[in-house]
Amino acid sequence: MTKTVTDVICPFCGTLCDDLEVVVSDDGKELHEVYNACAIGAEKFLHSQAKDRITRPRMRQEDGTWKEISYDEAVEYTARMLADAKKPLMYGWSSTNCEAQSIGSEIGEAVGAVMDNTATVCHGTSLIAVQDIGIPSCTLGEVKNRADRILFWGCNPAHAHPRHMSRYSIFPRGFFTGKGHKGRKVIVVDPRPTDTASLADIHLQIEQGHDYELLDALRVAFKGEKLPDFVGGIPKEKIYEVAETLKSGRFAIIFFGMGVTQSIGKNHNIDEAIAVTRDLNEYTKAAIMPMRGHYNVTGSGQVWGWQFGFPFAVDLSRGFARYNPGETTSNDLLRRDEVDAVFVLGSDPGAHFPFSSVKKIYDRPSVAIDPHETPTTEVCKVHVPVAFVGVEVGGCAYRMDNVPIETRKVVEPPEGMMTDEEFLQRVLARVKEIKGV
Repeated sequence: MTKTVTDVICPFCGTLCDDLEVVVSDDGKELHEVYNACAIGAEKFLHSQAKDRITRPRMRQEDGTWKEISYDEAVEYTARMLADAKKPLMYGWSSTNCEAQSIGSEIGEAVGAVMDNTATVCHGTSLIAVQDIGIPSCTLGEVKNRADRILFWGCNPAHAHPRHMSRYSIFPRGFFTGKGHKGRKVIVVDPRPTDTASLADIHLQIEQGHDYELLDALRVAFKGEKLPDFVGGIPKEKIYEVAETLKSGRFAIIFFGMGVTQSIGKNHNIDEAIAVTRDLNEYTKAAIMPMRGHYNVTGSGQVWGWQFGFPFAVDLSRGFARYNPGETTSNDLLRRDEVDAVFVLGSDPGAHFPFSSVKKIYDRPSVAIDPHETPTTEVCKVHVPVAFVGVEVGGCAYRMDNVPIETRKVVEPPEGMMTDEEFLQRVLARVKEIKGV
């Protein structure tokens, strides 16, 4: 016999869809089916049931083979590595819950670590821009119920956030948007003809790296001032058309992704995008929101904001929190040989960092805390498998619009497997013993 768990939160991307239904066995030990999720979200749930899943910690030997070790040995190795290091890097924190992030922050303070999350290679530039000039934002609920002008800039939610368009932005019928897609105008700015662009009323196929110029041109067009014939490869007539389309709506929302945050200009692009939103508010209601990708990367920024005052790249090595992106960010530290140990939890830098950084991880004492086998677990000295957060253990996570949501446990983890929180609690206790605190 089976039972269905309803109102389950999806732990894949920052959309945190909260309407999933999961079919599990009566004893709660097996997961059978997932309904309402996108293909990627469903796979995350089903992957927890993989028969070849690693369920015990392992240590890489000199010859490259792996030796199974106990959780006690993994705790000891991790605590010793962090306590003995002069400046350890503790990176990741995006695919875990806020409770684990908080304990990890305490460990970081105890050992003088650099705490960094995946925003460092993603939306860290957005955070810098928000610190520069603030951000006029809103919740996804407001978008669903009010927004009739949707602008996607440098993002492709059809692939990266598959249910975003059906739940919040393009298709849903909200309180003041009863016609759904028919009552909205959709604009996409992207150098590629993406699947999202195929749904747009207007697609501005901008030249790569000219986002800042086009954003600035929109501000000029709002005021009806003169523009050159082309900006970033877009004819001025199109720019004026987009400006009028946005101004004529009741509520405009700008969603932006890594096509803007990690292209030429970086945080200055986001400064200008926020300025576009601010200018648009002189004509109608407008808001802007980053398309945060990793499950709970927003939560790690929130937790560190409470505890340290900074959302990423927090250097605690001097006994107090320092923040200087470009100096205290993970890739910069690794490539300059400034860290002597690496701890990774809830992310995969082995797949996303440049080779020069990944090699530095391989060369140092390192621990990867991850339920999966990943490129990162293959280069670290110790791999500690843990329960899937959002599937086998609950906890708080923040949606991309900074709304906290309590996730649900739907199935039991393999027998004897620890959670992130339990493992970190034991590491913290052992670090305090070693440090004599």
